[in-house]
Amino acid sequence: MNMQLDGVNMHFERYGDGPKRVVLLHGWGCSCDMMKRVGESLARDMTVLAVDFPAHGESTQPPEPWGVPEFAACLKALLVKLDFMPCSVIAHSFGGRIAIELASADAKMFERIILTGAAGIRPRQSEQKSKRSTAYQRRRALVNVARKLRIFGGLPDKWQEALIQRYGSKDYAALSPEMRKTFVKVVNYDQSDKLRLIRNSTLLIWGDKDTETPLWMGQQMEKEIPDSALIVLSGGTHFAYLEHAARFNAIAHSFLVETN
Repeated sequence: MNMQLDGVNMHFERYGDGPKRVVLLHGWGCSCDMMKRVGESLARDMTVLAVDFPAHGESTQPPEPWGVPEFAACLKALLVKLDFMPCSVIAHSFGGRIAIELASADAKMFERIILTGAAGIRPRQSEQKSKRSTAYQRRRALVNVARKLRIFGGLPDKWQEALIQRYGSKDYAALSPEMRKTFVKVVNYDQSDKLRLIRNSTLLIWGDKDTETPLWMGQQMEKEIPDSALIVLSGGTHFAYLEHAARFNAIAHSFLVETN
């Protein structure tokens, strides 16, 4: 199914027809298909809504570069249109940013929250990453000088793209120039101060081998979110909810359906 919202054709899918409701929020570069096993597992007892964020899956790209607040506003508009609030939420990675943004602003939107490998805290920069960033900035400055000289034709653009492919993250390098602006807005948005504002019961499920959103981020969220608990899945990576699907789904079912 699709709905036009904020200049975006938003795709979503529904499973089940249980009395309790849950929305599934996928990570960056993914789609609602990634969370299908979670949705199908919960659909026995819940009504499940799985969305494709703008510029992901079957949803269209935003009309301009968006940040986390714009993505969050678009999701809220969808939930309002579908009369799907209040509901619980399961959010992975980038989806965690959206859940944090909405829950910290309005505790009545959600009932219970599950965050798995959630982003939202600014990562610590390692010495190696710091050196790579410095090298990129120096070379980028040289490219900008060459561009201003106007004697190299289109070469500076090619040099710039070569720098991005060499020094940029895989997610960033794979994007179009316009979506890179959105990506920068998203990853530079630190939500650390919003965590303490979340009043919903929150379950944090993390893989101890997660290198994208390391375990210390989950531990920090547990400290900051007042009513929260952390479950660590041994050997799990950033996609622990898929690698440990049976256990994750059982935990999610217990927390969202069985617990009063």
